[in-house]
Amino acid sequence: MIERLEAIIDKYNELDRLLLKQEVLNDYNLLKKYSKEKSDLEKTVTIYKKYKKVLSSIDEANKMLADPELNEIASEELIVLEKEKETLFNKLEILLVPQDENDGKNVIMEIRGAAGGDEANIFSGDLFRMYSYYAEKNGWKIEIINSIEGTSGGFSQIEYLIKGENVYSKLKYESGSHRVQRVPETESQGRVHTSTVTVLVMPEYEDVNVEIKESDLKIDVFHSSGAGGQSVNTSNSAVRITHVPTGIVVTCQTERSQLKNKEIAMSLLKNKINNDLMEKQQLSEAEERKSKIGTGDRSEKIRTYNYSQNRVTDHRINFSIMELDKVMDGYLDPIIEALINEDMRLKLAGIKK
Repeated sequence: MIERLEAIIDKYNELDRLLLKQEVLNDYNLLKKYSKEKSDLEKTVTIYKKYKKVLSSIDEANKMLADPELNEIASEELIVLEKEKETLFNKLEILLVPQDENDGKNVIMEIRGAAGGDEANIFSGDLFRMYSYYAEKNGWKIEIINSIEGTSGGFSQIEYLIKGENVYSKLKYESGSHRVQRVPETESQGRVHTSTVTVLVMPEYEDVNVEIKESDLKIDVFHSSGAGGQSVNTSNSAVRITHVPTGIVVTCQTERSQLKNKEIAMSLLKNKINNDLMEKQQLSEAEERKSKIGTGDRSEKIRTYNYSQNRVTDHRINFSIMELDKVMDGYLDPIIEALINEDMRLKLAGIKK
């Protein structure tokens, strides 16, 4: 650990020297790159310098123990210093945990009604509302890419982009199957129904290095539709693209221009193919899966929303909160923070092996 921290100090100092060079100051891209690298190391370097200073103070205090006149003062000082040393060491451990390179990215979210028919679609709408409120609380922006409304409300499918600061770092744990237990509005006998909705969260990659052959694509154009399938555009502006080798289908109908819809759909397709490839790679890396909370697989049941008990339970970490009403209004922080803490614990445990 100390070797890694010393290497970080060396890197930080090297970046400091580079940022003073005239050729770097004259090159905006290089200046931006080095400045960001230095900024990313700043916190670790600051805490490590404090840690080294505390170690030096502990050495001085230990020497003072031999002096009868200073023994009592040194003993008291050592208690404080050892506690500070432990606190700083724990902070450094966390800072050295490898960061997910996608944490700072925007996300593409997809919500689909699964088992439960109309009730599943209605709950898809409820989840979209929940994530919309959460995005608003964080100052993020939502752009809908495609939506298919349910016949009784909600959505059978909705795809949208969430833009903002560190969106993926908080929403990456939401992929999986979400189960709702409640009495549907259409239930006349008051029976509790169980329905499921699947959520997929993908980081938005601006430059996806995925080769797509034109011959592998099936492209359909049609009228954009609103509620109940009613046409809202008299021209064939909506675009549906099927990638035949993988069977992945994407649709975009938010823009009036067919060309713009095709551009957005192609970007979405590349992200989906890339995400699919990455998931397959992770499945083959058993050790990495052990250090993660869940697999992110759609079929994995991750959470239950029980309306009669006003309870939300995340099954991956056995965490429950008796404030479902607040959660559905975007109060997701307690659940997400618990997931982040458990993820960090697993990663630290892996480092300490």
